[in-house]
Amino acid sequence: MKFETDPIVTERIKKIGKKVTDEILTGEPPTVNLPVRASSNVHYNKQEGLLYLGNSMSSRSFLNFAHTRKFMQTMLIASKCKELIEKSKTASIRELYYELKHNISGTKENTFEGQDESDPLIEDLETMTDSLREQLHLKADSSGILFGKLIIEDMGDRIDCSKLGKSGLAIPSIVDDYKFLKCDADYVLVVETKAMVDRLVEEKFHLKNNAILVGLGGQAARGARRLIKLLNERLKLPVYVFTDGDPWGYYIYSVVKTGSMNLAYESKRLATPQCRFLGMTMKDIDHFGLQKVTEKLKDVDKKRIKQLLSYEWFNKPQWIKELKSMLSKDARIEQQALASKSLEFVAREYLPGKIAGKDFID
Repeated sequence: MKFETDPIVTERIKKIGKKVTDEILTGEPPTVNLPVRASSNVHYNKQEGLLYLGNSMSSRSFLNFAHTRKFMQTMLIASKCKELIEKSKTASIRELYYELKHNISGTKENTFEGQDESDPLIEDLETMTDSLREQLHLKADSSGILFGKLIIEDMGDRIDCSKLGKSGLAIPSIVDDYKFLKCDADYVLVVETKAMVDRLVEEKFHLKNNAILVGLGGQAARGARRLIKLLNERLKLPVYVFTDGDPWGYYIYSVVKTGSMNLAYESKRLATPQCRFLGMTMKDIDHFGLQKVTEKLKDVDKKRIKQLLSYEWFNKPQWIKELKSMLSKDARIEQQALASKSLEFVAREYLPGKIAGKDFID
């Protein structure tokens, strides 16, 4: 796969390599500079509703014993990405790990001991080159699923997403090359859990309500977040996010809406500030008589709620009220709790009623 930016990204990688080479030849410690990817260097732009990476920088020096291993690994990943771009090949981040994992000659050390070492360094290289993972010709495994009245062209193939049975369209890591040929949907419904997506598909919710369902299966992967953004941006579809009524679900919503702290450098490409939260909420517990199917908050839940209250992007009257209500009720509620009303309740009453009544939180 080729990108228009291939020559630009190649030159940025070469520039890093040239700097290191020049430093070695002049007897200086070889060093690479990169933005600090920590919460202390993440800022919320209230006007845009997005998280951004700040200007703080750090360095990684080969002659600093604490940095040596990461420096070597960074150079290996940069070199492999340059090779992938020049060959017009794309590798998964898992394939990259295995391609680069080997024993260092004359030692008992491996270049990488696990993918948990290589993945963060890929993100470092993204920030160092001001490029996206996809522009480095890397991709992750498919994560997320889509159903609905949408026809897509992918690599010359025409895919009708309303006729994919209970399997749906697996959302790949790279979706920018999708062409939206036809869309008869009125909105996008982003759903946290796979079990709830399965329920809605069985009830044919997406077909009866002209919706595009995007199932996350937990925290939203990049490909799913990018596709949600494109559906909103290109097709002008409103986006509603439906998660569990707990701090973890609420944070999933905020990641879709404002971006994540870990990937703040990609917020403008991945986040959808116009999306709105649909449920579950503490108000639902009383309104729908769900008191007997709630779960008590654990200490880790309470700690997470307090963290959310400290985030500027949750500093809104509706969210402050919601999170404080969760603490006072000492309760959390899962999407599947709606099955206590009936299996059909969520598709026939809960979601249509909330959408018609515009019962959202922004």
